[in-house]
Amino acid sequence: MILLAIDTSGSGCFAAIHDSDRNVTLGIAGEEIGRGHAERLMDFIDVALERAGVELSAVERIAVTIGPGSFTGIRVGVAAARGLSLALGVPAVGVSTLAAIAAAHLSGHPATPVFAAIDAKRGEAYCQAFAADGSAITEPLILPLEEARSAADASRGAVIGSAAPLLAGTTGESEPPRPIPIEVVARLGVLADPVADKPKPLYLRGPGAKPQAGFAIARA
Repeated sequence: MILLAIDTSGSGCFAAIHDSDRNVTLGIAGEEIGRGHAERLMDFIDVALERAGVELSAVERIAVTIGPGSFTGIRVGVAAARGLSLALGVPAVGVSTLAAIAAAHLSGHPATPVFAAIDAKRGEAYCQAFAADGSAITEPLILPLEEARSAADASRGAVIGSAAPLLAGTTGESEPPRPIPIEVVARLGVLADPVADKPKPLYLRGPGAKPQAGFAIARA
């Protein structure tokens, strides 16, 4: 199966073409761009296809990171995956960023459970515990740092992700977020269920902007 993987969940914008039959990633494109995912994503997809020597029509599945992460970036990636899925008539699946972080760590540290934690700012962290085989132990949550520390201790797993220093109490600052290896997103996309894992944003926190109810006009 030829799979297109997309990650726009952070400051980076990445795309990859993966051949699941050979378990090899054929072409990768992307970079840390900060902003402008909507303007750059399709260009990176074209470059990944060119480097892989594959036509877009050969893609049989699309995998996209669904968060938690950048509110705008997630929207861009999910919208692109859904649009390409409809245009090509192929399934699209969503991959959690927390699951991808855990899988990337486990590829080099097998047989050890992990507690993935991303700095969510505002004194909070996006968290999820995973078993040594990568299966989820808990649901993804957004927790105040004190509660996240307790959850990390209870998990007895290696604490990984940008919020790891915050939970360890060794520093007052999180680590700079590292790009999620797009090859990991591709491999998880191969394993995902097209029925159960449809791409849907996983925000955990609501949008910062809220309607001002005081200015709402009452319906007649």
